[in-house]
Amino acid sequence: MNIWGREITNITLQLLLVLIIGGITGHIVILLFLLMLSIIVQQIIQINRFEKWIRKGGSAKSPKVKGVWEDIYYHVYRLKKSEKRRKKKLRVIIDQFRQSTEALPDAVVILGSHDEIDWSNKAARHVFGLKITDKGQRIPNLIRYPEFIRYLKSGNYKQSVILPSPIDRKVSLEVRVIPYGAGLRLLLAQDITQLKQMERMRKDFVANVSHELRTPLTVLKGYIETLQDMDDQNSPLLTNSFIQMQGQTERMQHLVDDLLLLARLETQQKKTSCVNVPELLMQICKEGDTLRHSSNRIELTLESDANIVGEEQELRSAFTNLVSNALKYSSDDSVVKVRWYQDSQLVILAVEDKGEGIAKYDIPRITERFYRVETKRAKKVSGTGLGLAIVKHVLMRHDAHLSVNSELSVGSCFSCHFPIKRICN
Repeated sequence: MNIWGREITNITLQLLLVLIIGGITGHIVILLFLLMLSIIVQQIIQINRFEKWIRKGGSAKSPKVKGVWEDIYYHVYRLKKSEKRRKKKLRVIIDQFRQSTEALPDAVVILGSHDEIDWSNKAARHVFGLKITDKGQRIPNLIRYPEFIRYLKSGNYKQSVILPSPIDRKVSLEVRVIPYGAGLRLLLAQDITQLKQMERMRKDFVANVSHELRTPLTVLKGYIETLQDMDDQNSPLLTNSFIQMQGQTERMQHLVDDLLLLARLETQQKKTSCVNVPELLMQICKEGDTLRHSSNRIELTLESDANIVGEEQELRSAFTNLVSNALKYSSDDSVVKVRWYQDSQLVILAVEDKGEGIAKYDIPRITERFYRVETKRAKKVSGTGLGLAIVKHVLMRHDAHLSVNSELSVGSCFSCHFPIKRICN
């Protein structure tokens, strides 16, 4: 028989005893009342003892009791023992996590819902100058760079932000925030000082080599033009050689010019003004029709008269590259649609063609330098492989981004998305 059965049997026997005695004495009601009062008082005393024991955390030795209360104390003891084992396992896991994150070379900071520091590893304390006692402090109060504060408040953590270390401004950090849990965020910071130095060396090398190549190319091109003027057309081999030399020299000239333009985009400070985009697009489309001998191939639609703050020559270069690519990579009888319009948040330039299209796996790489899509074409398309890289850099300098939608054998649409805050009168 279980404990509850024994308890019910005990109460039943007491009740029968009271009924027998009450029947003999004639005081059944009084005796029943006294029995119930006794049972209630006993239970109140047991509850009071249990509450005192629990209030002390149940760490003291449990009182000696019998019946149901003995089982209650036993079950509580088992729960506490099980909880103690779980806490021990959890403590081991937390210790392992802290040891592993402390050993990470990258800075890790756990942020609460109000940007307060919940925990940071050794690397974070080294590069950010944080202290263990900074737990609970809001991180914008400790890292006071405007770009970092804007990034933290924006809630858009798809991209990272680069900022100098508060301890040593010579150290560059790439900071990324990863949301997780209920309002919690993980702040990761990586030291990219060496990468930045290598990138600076690459830029300087490209700029210097491009400058050095410009003079010999100009001289070479001049001599080739002189030799072509002296050519009497009697030797087809010689004539063809001059034409090939001139073509390759011009190709090298375009490559050097594009490299120099990229170098300027990466190093020069922006000189902005209010650019009349509709007028600029009309000029570019007119030049495109004239230079490519493709009259009436460009269809320009100006749905907005918005002008934007920017650098006109940079925008001209970017827009010209997009229109030129659309003409080059589509058939001579197809129409290229150029559209300038705006919505509630963006001002958009869309250049759409009905050309060969781009495979999905190539789209993420087409803005890389010298990357060209490998496709079998009926005609050879000339180019330096730097056009879309120039477009990407120009748009970045104008707080804009490039969107590409394309389907093989159907066509492509390249869209430049400018924020509405760029509009000017």
